[in-house]
Amino acid sequence: MKKLSICLVLPTLALAALVSAATAQTQSWPSRPITFIVPYGAGGPVDVLARLLAEPMKQALGQSIVIENVTGANGSIGVGRAVRAAPDGYTVSIGNWPSHITNGAIFNLNYDIQKDLEPVARLSANPYVIVARKDLPASNVSELIAWLKANPGKATTGTAGLGSGQHISAVYFQKATGTSMQSVPYKSGSSEVIRDIVAGHLDMSFDQAITALQHVRNGSVKAFAVTTDKRLEAAPEIPSVDEVGAKGVYILTWYGLWLPKGSPKEAVEKLGNAARMALADPAVRAKLATLGQQIPPPEQQTAAALAAYQKAEIEKWHPLIREAGIKLD
Repeated sequence: MKKLSICLVLPTLALAALVSAATAQTQSWPSRPITFIVPYGAGGPVDVLARLLAEPMKQALGQSIVIENVTGANGSIGVGRAVRAAPDGYTVSIGNWPSHITNGAIFNLNYDIQKDLEPVARLSANPYVIVARKDLPASNVSELIAWLKANPGKATTGTAGLGSGQHISAVYFQKATGTSMQSVPYKSGSSEVIRDIVAGHLDMSFDQAITALQHVRNGSVKAFAVTTDKRLEAAPEIPSVDEVGAKGVYILTWYGLWLPKGSPKEAVEKLGNAARMALADPAVRAKLATLGQQIPPPEQQTAAALAAYQKAEIEKWHPLIREAGIKLD
């Protein structure tokens, strides 16, 4: 009788395992929580955007979104974590111009920023704001340049690390104006930089509008210009660099979503649709506008649009970065 029972039970268990496996394979994505890997510290621009989009995307996808901050090496550690994740659609790389463009020219990465990631959606973008401590002895860019020239190499400019958007902005600014500054890198990124400017420990920085504007509005830092050819709708009181003697110092940080290469097509499509729905939400758009963010039209938010834009940006910035000698092995 025992042998007979075992003979009956084993096929039953095998059949149950097969049914379970088949069910898992055919189960619609997503069936469990999704992780957004933010390659910078909490409170920084990418983190702010990720948390803003998480709630409306959660509603669209029917699953919660967990934010995981993986910092270091100007975002390359966090991106590497996403690249190495299982290509099942549950680990999303959210990043920006430094993490998914300039790092490819600055670091000897153990992954390819184009070949090892699947574009999902292009998100919003914003220029940088030239900000400084409140008591810095300059009230406009002309005076700032004069002060920097009178104190060569003495002023400190905070960055999120070698090759970060702040660093590249500062390099371009110095080249265009004939000034020199000390670059002070921070491992934790923009949030720590702006805190030290507010506290007076740093002289200045080129900070993204998404984090800088709140401090400009409350008067804790002074703003000199935005790194674009026109003023921001969210901060019309801040002039563009073209207006204040630093013409051509344009730099724009844009954001996107990627999945590990080989992720299911269903995950790419559903994540992209959820991101576009979030960007179309009036509350999200209003919040992004207050942060100085510019949202591209829907046809420029697709996976194909992100892939094309990323390729064009690599072709534009990598030669310039190499020419400037910005490299970290």
